[in-house]
Amino acid sequence: QVLLVESGGGLVQAGDSLRLSCAASGVTVRNTAMGWFRQVPGKERAFVATISWSGGLTSYEESVKGRFIISRDNAKNTLYLQMNSLRLEDTAVYYCAARALPSRKADEYDVWGQGTQVTVSS
Repeated sequence: QVLLVESGGGLVQAGDSLRLSCAASGVTVRNTAMGWFRQVPGKERAFVATISWSGGLTSYEESVKGRFIISRDNAKNTLYLQMNSLRLEDTAVYYCAARALPSRKADEYDVWGQGTQVTVSS
């Protein structure tokens, strides 16, 4: 059974940076695509970024382009999300997920982590 565990969330001020990690266990995710999503209360889980198994293909939601960087270290079975120039509207619970191919659609992902809270204050 694949287990994804996010970490690195916290309370930061607007303009600060934060790096989220997603550690996979149970099976290697070397040959799977992975993604980051976020959710605020009362709204559906929203796409943030996705990356192919090799790391050669990435895709970002428009509002995070140029600020967030998705990356992975397959040797460590870990996915990352470097978040720079954080804004108030980035406040959410962030989830990592895995599936066979990159996708921007949450319902296409097979495995999810439990989420980590990111709160950006003014």
